[in-house]
Amino acid sequence: MIFNPEYECMDGETRKRQQLAHLKNQVEKLYAVVPFYREKMDDLGIKPRDIHTLKDIEKLPFTTKDDLRETFPYGLLACPKSLIEEIHMSSGTTGIPVVDAYTHKDIEIWGESMARTMAAAGCTRDDTVQNCYGYGLFTGGPGAHYGARVLGANVLPMSSGNTARQLQVMQSFGSTILTCTPSYALYMAEEAEAAGIDLKKLPINKGCFGAEPWSENMRKEIEAHYDMKAYDIYGLTEIIGPGVAFECEAQDGLHINEDLFYPEIIDPYTGQTLPYGEKGELVFTTLTKEGTPLLRYRTRDITYFITEPCSCGRTTLRMHRLFGRTDDMLIIRGVNVFPSQIEHALIEIEGTEPQYLIILNRGTSHLDEVELQVEVKKEFFSDETRDLEGLRTKIENVMKSKLQISLKVKLVEPKTIERSIGKAKRVIDNRKI
Repeated sequence: MIFNPEYECMDGETRKRQQLAHLKNQVEKLYAVVPFYREKMDDLGIKPRDIHTLKDIEKLPFTTKDDLRETFPYGLLACPKSLIEEIHMSSGTTGIPVVDAYTHKDIEIWGESMARTMAAAGCTRDDTVQNCYGYGLFTGGPGAHYGARVLGANVLPMSSGNTARQLQVMQSFGSTILTCTPSYALYMAEEAEAAGIDLKKLPINKGCFGAEPWSENMRKEIEAHYDMKAYDIYGLTEIIGPGVAFECEAQDGLHINEDLFYPEIIDPYTGQTLPYGEKGELVFTTLTKEGTPLLRYRTRDITYFITEPCSCGRTTLRMHRLFGRTDDMLIIRGVNVFPSQIEHALIEIEGTEPQYLIILNRGTSHLDEVELQVEVKKEFFSDETRDLEGLRTKIENVMKSKLQISLKVKLVEPKTIERSIGKAKRVIDNRKI
């Protein structure tokens, strides 16, 4: 279902004119009221009057997560504090948290963007949405909640955790749509199996999953456990939260809400804008945000744009699902490796569970040592005829072929690797100690 055909199916030239008008207004406002951006633009010799075309956005400064931390908490506020109705923040687990402040209009826009997202997955007012994204300062829970309310759907504001209760509520209330991280969806499936609950017999039939990179193979795992259709959604706290981009029924890339967020792809090393179709770092400028609007925010997410028309009828630019993040990239013996590459390869190997952990150490010879812990399906441990050594060797060979590095594989029993109710932890890098 297309929630807002006016904007989602708008012709390209009209959209570009609107984007340019919003961009000019945003740059003028930020230059006038946010000293951080005025100083950045002055350093580059740029004034708001220098923005004549959309391509001129390349003249503007980038914004990074470090900038947001350095201006914590209100250094990027672009309106009077009295107009702010809600504040959300990142977890801050890797440093000072980043702040996103919302005016009343920002909350309305957030609800609209998430309504488009959930409608594209088939959500209607007749659905019951079990929202297992975290509430509170995290944007996941509130974002999905606002979107479902705009659609008129029934919302179960579960938040994350307490999996036994999640499953009980799912059965009692006949939830039809699940929203959470993909790793938590799989964890819930494991717990359901242990409790003797057949998820395939429940009404739940669709899911909106995001907040962490996940592979096509992981999608298949989720769909098989629940007998549902699993949709990828994308967002980030710094821009608005979930609702920046989403999959439609075609599942051929994620449609970007271009009337609200202007996207670019840049070379992560040079900062140069790349042509459509080339893989690079995703950058967003908020076009209508009032509370904490951002210019050219570097997401660190790696993807590329898809320009071919989509069969769903939407005309918005699409992005390929994420390949990983520049700050998640591991350099192992000089080779760039993303955890998502390991996941892509691993789920294709029969006998393994979609749970893994990468442990990096510095060896006595100062070379990187890599251990990949992989959970194996329970029948491999219960059936003595299974060749665990053969499976381990197969995984090592596949990884060497895919990644061009050798690593040590350790097979572990199901549920050995610690689960997370939020984003899955995939890497322990002891080289930094």
